[in-house]
Amino acid sequence: MSKRDYYEILGVNKNASDDEIKKAYRKLAIKYHPDKNPGNKEAEEKFKEVSEAYEVLSDKQKRSRYDQFGHAGVGNNSGFSGGNPFGNGNFDFNGTSFNFDFGGGGLDDILGNIFGFGGGRSRRPSRGQDYEVQTTITFEEAIFGTSKKVSDPSSGKEIKIKIPAGIDDGMAIRLAGKGGEAPSGGVRGDLYIRVRVKPHKSLTREGNIILSEEVVSMVDAALGTEIDVETVDGTIKMKVPAGTQSGTPFKLSGHGVPMRIDGDRGPHIVTIIVETPKNLSRKQKELLEEFKNPKNKKRGFWN
Repeated sequence: MSKRDYYEILGVNKNASDDEIKKAYRKLAIKYHPDKNPGNKEAEEKFKEVSEAYEVLSDKQKRSRYDQFGHAGVGNNSGFSGGNPFGNGNFDFNGTSFNFDFGGGGLDDILGNIFGFGGGRSRRPSRGQDYEVQTTITFEEAIFGTSKKVSDPSSGKEIKIKIPAGIDDGMAIRLAGKGGEAPSGGVRGDLYIRVRVKPHKSLTREGNIILSEEVVSMVDAALGTEIDVETVDGTIKMKVPAGTQSGTPFKLSGHGVPMRIDGDRGPHIVTIIVETPKNLSRKQKELLEEFKNPKNKKRGFWN
């Protein structure tokens, strides 16, 4: 199901000011807030939709990317399909199943704490202790996937795990039954491998898109040029059209993060920063002053 246009969700036009967007969001957020609509699933979904639209349109860079590329320009934080919203969900990456935990207890535990059941786990067979270990991977390994050896706390022997493509910093892979031993008649606990991703020197990630900035000179921006862009797939050439303004985003399709089980990848978005020269020679200053003169503009200075 395709997402609705963010401007349409907030009921504003594409030229709306920041203040108009903020006012529209506040009005709708109050209308659909869960506290005002207890138990109303439709209102809850509307509130989430409105909040998502505002999160993008209130950010200048994200709004610029959205205006140019649509939803593909602002990433998709739910790059993994399926799963239990209460944690401990099963996910499938290109045909390989993994069980992830994002922190917190399961649904039974939540209900138990709320309604005084004494904890959902009290109704289950006794189980062993859960263990957690941490492993660190590079930015590129998080994009393409990798294998790592981690220490097994229950035995002290190393075990090899497969880390799927597209995993993000802070996620944990759950290995059921690989934790501590249980009392007689119980089940073993689970082992969680918490994944930490090293930051990249020039690339950042936003959901399933990769972001970077490239600096070009004022002259190159005015006349157009071709630059080398570092991506996770290596260095590629990118054309910068004549007249490019500072802050303009360009999309490199298919160079981002895997976002679906079919292997499709998000884009890499490059934002151009136009560098203004600080130390000009006398001749350069004279040329710029000549260009600044309105009379020269009327005559066609660049012709």
